[in-house]
Amino acid sequence: MKTLLAQTRSFPAPVRLLMVNQFAINLAFYMLMPYLAAHLSGELGLAAWTVGLVLGVRNLSQQGMFLIGGTIADRLGYKAPIMAGCVLRTLGFALLGWVDSLPALLVASAATGFAGALFNPAVRAYLAVEAGERRVDAFATFNVYYQAGMLLGPLVGLALLAADFRLVCTVSAAIFAALSVMQARALPRRYGADAEDRAETTEDDAGADEGHKEGRAPAGVWAQWRQVAANRPFLLFSAAMIGSYVLTFQVYLALPLAADAALGADGTKATSGLFVISAGVAVAGQLRLTGWAKRRFTSQQALVVGLCAMGAAFLPLALSPSSSAPAVLGALVAAVALLAAAGAVVYPFEMDTVVALSGQKLIATHYGLYNTVSGLGITLGNLACGALWDYAHAHGAAWLVWLTLAATGVGCAAAVAVLARAGRLTAPGQTPQPSTA
Repeated sequence: MKTLLAQTRSFPAPVRLLMVNQFAINLAFYMLMPYLAAHLSGELGLAAWTVGLVLGVRNLSQQGMFLIGGTIADRLGYKAPIMAGCVLRTLGFALLGWVDSLPALLVASAATGFAGALFNPAVRAYLAVEAGERRVDAFATFNVYYQAGMLLGPLVGLALLAADFRLVCTVSAAIFAALSVMQARALPRRYGADAEDRAETTEDDAGADEGHKEGRAPAGVWAQWRQVAANRPFLLFSAAMIGSYVLTFQVYLALPLAADAALGADGTKATSGLFVISAGVAVAGQLRLTGWAKRRFTSQQALVVGLCAMGAAFLPLALSPSSSAPAVLGALVAAVALLAAAGAVVYPFEMDTVVALSGQKLIATHYGLYNTVSGLGITLGNLACGALWDYAHAHGAAWLVWLTLAATGVGCAAAVAVLARAGRLTAPGQTPQPSTA
């Protein structure tokens, strides 16, 4: 804890505020979302397909709108979409607790999803710009707060749920309302360097228009998107990293399925424990793992090592006898702990690489497209993993799922290593620096 506080205090005030904000955002989000499906199907009596529709709308409105959110952040500055996202979450979470009609629930779900699409790219771009050369350390510290919110949120939500689901929603909405006010008062306006540079150029030609004084990018939206789409190294890196997101998401898919298959009625309890282990490992180990990786590897090497470890996390399940519940439980714990530790190694270097590949231009738009690509990859990867799960268990070959996931991690690592050796992990206009990764 002392190390975390010392690390946090070493950053500028806006960075510290963003970290606290992210903790509160995740606290409020995860105290509600894990229990929403049960509320919709139980208290409101909605059919299963309707529950899936409400939850799906939230995911689609977030994953599908990340690019829009990033574009807005690069055009209007980072503060505006962060605040707008928090206000939308306030309204959305309040509605989820106090409405019972399907149209209203869909509006609330869409609002909460779009809110994430607004503030996520903006927060990461703001953090990257404000942290400067300390981006890796900033993202590592940021992830501790992120994971801590995920860890505590369900526990707080469970305690409030003993009273009423509406209380959970009201408290969550109140947290986002407080964040909106705090950011309006304390978070400075911040723009990307590219917006400021273009604004200065336009001011010279057009007499210092007020919007340009504020650093707004004068180029059109299509021009922004074309610029990002033309960044081939960034697109290649985004594609290479898709598998890592598929692996991370198995905490929600394959691992709970394995727990249910091995433990039966106790599978749900085991799954809850796995979430606690995952977040706990990240909170406890993130700063140490980042420091270890920085001392021993280049950024590209750290990515390769972390991705290999993510794949290796599934090997204990491939080697454990599926007929032994204690063996499967032990393998699940080992898999989740190693997956969380490997993800902690990857995350700060991954976020830093996105910024480096953007060339410090349109950082939020790059993050928005990166999140959109990874979200699409998760959807397709989950479909494939689910189909493979059914096939493997129908043929008594559960190990096939775990070996495929392990191979996915190795494949991602190999792709990043190839890009690094080819000098493709540099932004357009930069001199490629071949890596030994």
